[in-house]
Amino acid sequence: MSPFLLTRTLPEDATEAALRADVQQGLTNSPKTLPPKWFYDAHGSDLFEQITELPEYYPTRAEREILVARAAEIAVATGARTLVELGSGSSEKTRYLLDALTGLHTYVPVDVSDSALTQAGHALIAERPGLNVHALIADFTVALELPDTPGPRLVAFLGGTIGNLLPDERAVFLAAVRALLSPGDALLLGTDLVKDEQVLVRAYDDAAGVTAAFNKNVLAVVNRELGADFDPGAFDHVALWDAGNEWIEMRLRSRTAQTVKIPSLDLAVDFAAGEELRTEVSAKFRKEGVRAELASAGLELSHWWTDGEGRFALSLSTVG
Repeated sequence: MSPFLLTRTLPEDATEAALRADVQQGLTNSPKTLPPKWFYDAHGSDLFEQITELPEYYPTRAEREILVARAAEIAVATGARTLVELGSGSSEKTRYLLDALTGLHTYVPVDVSDSALTQAGHALIAERPGLNVHALIADFTVALELPDTPGPRLVAFLGGTIGNLLPDERAVFLAAVRALLSPGDALLLGTDLVKDEQVLVRAYDDAAGVTAAFNKNVLAVVNRELGADFDPGAFDHVALWDAGNEWIEMRLRSRTAQTVKIPSLDLAVDFAAGEELRTEVSAKFRKEGVRAELASAGLELSHWWTDGEGRFALSLSTVG
């Protein structure tokens, strides 16, 4: 069986320290915010998998459609011998690329969850004899050092996750990705596209209430990890389209005036009735905007593929 390597670049206590810092800063800001990465404990990840199957939530299906149709073209265009996936999770969609990249030597999944990496890595090795998997427990939003693997490298950042970063954060992120690439390497980027407001809002506020439960799960995470006393029932899920910034915002709106205590931070947080806590920004993109952001980072857009309805795009870019 091919080797499975797991390298930790995050300190053991990095997740707890990051949560404490994000909660301290976000809940003392005005307006209040929490980063969306804290949705994804085991329960939150399960809820998100349910979201991807909902009729209202199109991005996962649309991106999968593109991968099925275009994976062979991506393989020819890149000739990748190493595939690096940022935020790999279960590596489910990656299988289309792995099947198409016939000359692939090593797959490098990058995620903060060692359990997800281990489970996915062993499954892939069992399915694909000859594939090397070198998993990295790392936060891809900070400085990342990749293992020494054969080029060309293809770095994949799928799912439209880049939309969770604010514009300044995207610029820093793309510049960091560019720094990882050598001539001949490429970036495969998934971006959700601007479309009808009603379609967008429904995707983040489904009729079954799964996204509402997912949104409120961030409160359960803070309760469990930091001893807070959030009552998720005292908040309403809100999804709205910001036309000026061309992004969806998910928020939690306090139903009443209330005070939430977070003992481990020695913090008491007051919410006014109707006050909102922003939990996610999900930017939507246009082709020329993506091209410009890539160019600012020193990357040149070479291929642009959309699903049949033009809802989602995969772009391939190379070192400019």
